[in-house]
Order: sequence, then C-alpha cells, then structure tokens
Amino acid sequence: MKIAVCVKQVPDPEARLRVGADGAWIDEEGVAFVLNESDEYAVEEALRIAERTGGEVIAFGLGPERTREALRKVLALGASRAVLLSDPALLGGDALATGRALAAAIRQEGADLVLTGSASSDLGYAATGSVIAGELGWPHAWLVMGVELAEDRRSVRITREMEGGMNELSAVVLPAVIQVQAGINHPRYASLKGIMAAKKKEIREVAAAELGVDAGRLGRAGSRLETVSVALPVSGREVEWIAGDAAAVAAALVTKLEQEAKVLR
Repeated sequence: MKIAVCVKQVPDPEARLRVGADGAWIDEEGVAFVLNESDEYAVEEALRIAERTGGEVIAFGLGPERTREALRKVLALGASRAVLLSDPALLGGDALATGRALAAAIRQEGADLVLTGSASSDLGYAATGSVIAGELGWPHAWLVMGVELAEDRRSVRITREMEGGMNELSAVVLPAVIQVQAGINHPRYASLKGIMAAKKKEIREVAAAELGVDAGRLGRAGSRLETVSVALPVSGREVEWIAGDAAAVAAALVTKLEQEAKVLR
C-alpha cells in the first residue's frame, strides 16, 4: 500500500516576524522554519498505517529549496522516500495552484491514500487537501480525528469531531484524501538511527514541466488569490464601548465599520 503524505514548511510560531521590504510577505532573513504542526500528525498517522500494512510512505513537499529540510525530517521519522517540488514555476501559488501540482505528482506515484494536515499555520487556507482530492477525483474528508483501515484495505473508517461533543463516523472508499486534525495521535521523535538513515534516502525533484499540467494553472500564474500586502497588528488603541440596546448597538457598530474602519461598503 502506497501512502502519500503532504507536508509544508512554515515559520516557527515562536519566531519574531518582520514584514519584508516588498510588504507582501515576511522578511525570512534569520527566521527559523519548521514542519507545519498538523502535518506532523498526518505523518505519524501515515507511518502507523504503513507499519500495520507493510506499506510505503512517500512524503511530498512543495516550496523553496529549504523545504528539503522538512522532507528530510519526515524521512528520519520513517518515510521511505520523498518528492520535492521546488521549481520556481510552482512557487507563490494559492491552495488551488499548489493542490494541482501536488495532485499531479501524487498521481505519478500511484498512491492509494493521501494524508495531509488540516491547515497550515502560516496562511491557513485549509483547502489544499480538498483541491488534491478534486484533481484526483477521489473521496475526501476534513478535520479527521480517527482513521481505521478496513481489513480488505478497500476503505477507511474515519471519525470527525463535530460541534456539541458529537462524533461523525463514516466509511470512505479508497483511494481517498484525508485531512487530519492536530491531536489525532502522538507524533514520534526521530531516532539517531532514523536521522542517519534519512541521509541515504531518495528525495526526487520534480520540475513543473514533468507534471503534465498547463503552466498557466500552476504557481503564481495559476492562482485565483493574490497577496497584496501583509501587516503586523496595530496595537495601542483604546477600546470603545457602545451603550444602548441591541438594535442601537448594532446600528452604531455598522456605521463605524463603514465610516471609520472602512471594511463594509
């Protein structure tokens, strides 16, 4: 059984961030990058399924060259090999363009199951897994807190945590894409033996031209969303209390949002 797990490298949540000179992203100089939190849980779940089935875990990462570090960590944890998509033509894309590229690479490997984290901690689109499933034409489930492979290995039973403390149980036919939630398991640490073994494991680089997807649908060119600017939260402003009944408060709030904050039109 081939299990694909998609991972992303994100800025360390503890890092002090600065806006870059272009105002469109952070200044990455001196910033530590780590494996996205929910992706760590996806990796652990993939490894557990592989251990129970004698399967193979293949790690996929799309990003600049530093993404190789994240893939090397997944290899140290136990993945068999990795696929790196660092071609500049694939970078700068939104969840739609990124999902297309990852789906094409996964299709080439013939995976039976794809696991991803629920969302990235930097952009938080929470949509890449959905796009991968759509591109592959596979069933998909999000915010999964439990995965149990059927004995015939043709489906998985998933548990999703719903509002009000309720759980939703579903059977999903394979192949499928599952986005797992942080807390689904307890991610392992890489052993010294695993770290040494990872140095010899394959990280195959795939260029945009090898994916069989129109270049206009990948990377920045294939994105529907564009980041115009980013800014740090403004601090130091006082809280303003609006008195009155609910109707009066709502009317005053709408006016302020329109005229002062200018977020409503």
